[in-house]
Amino acid sequence: MPLTMANIGEANTIKRVSGNDETKRFLANLGFVPGAEVIVLSAIGGNVIVNIKDSRVAVNADMARHIMI
Repeated sequence: MPLTMANIGEANTIKRVSGNDETKRFLANLGFVPGAEVIVLSAIGGNVIVNIKDSRVAVNADMARHIMI
C-alpha cells in the first residue's frame, strides 16, 4: 500500500519506490529506500510528515504515492 494510507505513529518498512529515475533518485537522497523504516507523524490532505533515519521529512501526496510500504 502507498505511504499515504499508513496509520499515524505506526512503524512501517518501505517495500519499494516507484516512479521515473529522477523521482527514485530524489526519494533515495531523502532516505526512502527499500528496507528503511518510516513512521508517519502527521498526514494532512495526502501530504505526510515522516520520521525516517532520525530525520523529519515532509513529502507531498504525489511523492508519497510512489513509496510502497
